[in-house]
Amino acid sequence: MTLDSRIGSVTQRIIDRSRSSRTAYLERLNRAAGQGPARAHLSCSNAAHAYAASGDAKASLAADRAPNLGIVTAYNDMLSAHQPYEAYPALIREAAKAAGATAQVAGGVPAMCDGVTQGRAGMELSLMSRDAIALAAGVALSHDCFDAGLWLGVCDKIVPGLVIAAASFGHVPAVLVPAGPMTSGLPNDQKAKVRQEFAAGKATREDLMAAEMASYHGPGTCTFYGTANTNQMLMEFMGLQLPGSAFVNPGTEIRAAMTRAAVSRAAAITNLGNDWRPAGHILTEKAFVNGLVGLMATGGSTNLVLHLPAMAHAAGIHLELDDFADIAKAVPLMAKVYPNGLADVNHFHAAGGLAYMIGQLLDAGLLHEDVETVAGSGLGLYAREPKLIDGTLTWTDGPRETLNDRILRPVADPFQPHGGLTQLNGNLGRGVIKTSAVDPSRQIIEAPARVFSDQEQVKAAFKAGEFTGDTVVVVRFQGPRANGMPELHSLTPLLAVLQDRGLKVALVTDGRMSGASGKVPAAIHMAPEAAKGGPIACVQDGDMVRLDATTGDLDVLAPDFAKRTPVTADLSANDWGCGRDLFARLRGNASDSTHGASILF
Repeated sequence: MTLDSRIGSVTQRIIDRSRSSRTAYLERLNRAAGQGPARAHLSCSNAAHAYAASGDAKASLAADRAPNLGIVTAYNDMLSAHQPYEAYPALIREAAKAAGATAQVAGGVPAMCDGVTQGRAGMELSLMSRDAIALAAGVALSHDCFDAGLWLGVCDKIVPGLVIAAASFGHVPAVLVPAGPMTSGLPNDQKAKVRQEFAAGKATREDLMAAEMASYHGPGTCTFYGTANTNQMLMEFMGLQLPGSAFVNPGTEIRAAMTRAAVSRAAAITNLGNDWRPAGHILTEKAFVNGLVGLMATGGSTNLVLHLPAMAHAAGIHLELDDFADIAKAVPLMAKVYPNGLADVNHFHAAGGLAYMIGQLLDAGLLHEDVETVAGSGLGLYAREPKLIDGTLTWTDGPRETLNDRILRPVADPFQPHGGLTQLNGNLGRGVIKTSAVDPSRQIIEAPARVFSDQEQVKAAFKAGEFTGDTVVVVRFQGPRANGMPELHSLTPLLAVLQDRGLKVALVTDGRMSGASGKVPAAIHMAPEAAKGGPIACVQDGDMVRLDATTGDLDVLAPDFAKRTPVTADLSANDWGCGRDLFARLRGNASDSTHGASILF
């Protein structure tokens, strides 16, 4: 199928915009690759230190002829999505040996759970942890002993941080190795209902705890389509992990087989062989456009509007909000997975999953097929799905028809004709709204503002019964420089209660919302942020605010708005507690949300 001209146009302008930086990046990559295998340059003392504890692999490592794979792991057993990684190093070493290679754990990176820190001080470290992960992963690979990297990570900030580091070591092949989602528990909509009932005083804490534990009940990623599972989608669309590996449950035979296959593939694509596939050659402008297409077609997490520019920057590529907006206009919404619908990612996978979706989008000319991936040449490889037949892992053609059109639909008959995210512009600055989960009747609101400086003030106003009419809740001083740009997901049940009472409500903030946030219209990532004197710092209680998600307009309807002086706030309390003091200076140098809210670039 001929490439859709709209996709081609966005791709070409990204190429043109990035020409200088991308050229410099590739020149650095080629210089590094030209030096040959890194281990060949280790002195005997360097090498002896590196291989001292490698046991039976020591002789092979010292010979410098077999690929040595570096494992960068985000394992901890508090984070359910990463608990399965505890057993991966042993499995990887065994698979590497079978493939004629060796493997070592190069290092570990932090992995925090946003579900644990929601509404708490630790959430203010969440976004900044992405860049800390990239830094830690860079330290892990700095030993310069590895012919390819195996990157173990799933969740929100972990995958973007790992990809940033993989791009920094762009001459080294990188294979992302997922762990998969937990099996389905209490349906996500039922869990959300109990949360709302608790917020309204109609359910006890015991009721709430029972619902939460029945939903989050075992190893693996949370089953809703939030940031973690959006990451997994993205890695397939961008060709950084094996086809069909995103949504296979942990602890299954096929999951273990796919992990072994990832190791074998990493060993096969090093610079020691004839099929060198370095990370920097996979992370191209076309790959990032394919990622944008996947984000829109699935109605993925708004957090990727922050992460994709940061990942791209590490590879010498510059993404702008206009790229997201124009891809959204070209790509239909094909999936309805909670919070966009009732299904979870296991149901999505069973309905045809990514193999079906990628096949559809390729047939419609909405994806670049001519890309390099860790699996081989061409994105068509990702329209296949893995099967374990008589103990042997193989890939077969994916489904050509959806197996459940309430969850997954073809390009020709989508849930809506445009993608699940909409860029916002107006006299409040620039931001984004996730429309895929918002009922069309709620996508336009004009109501007076109530202005708050933190989410605790909103909760107090709710408990005091102060929200009695249509309201636009403005929560400012939540941007990257103010306090690290935390997610404000703990406000969702409260605002949903107000909606269910028949009120029209919306949230406007320079902070973030969780990928799990859904039915309440939320204009987020507003930039410039309040801490930099952005327009959101000029809003006053009672100002009429109009949010129109159908046109992408967000404005304060006050004739004197442009003449107002931005208010300031005492943010000193954000600089201590739960490690926030360690990040205070870094936060002060963070970029705007429009450029990834990064402390690195």
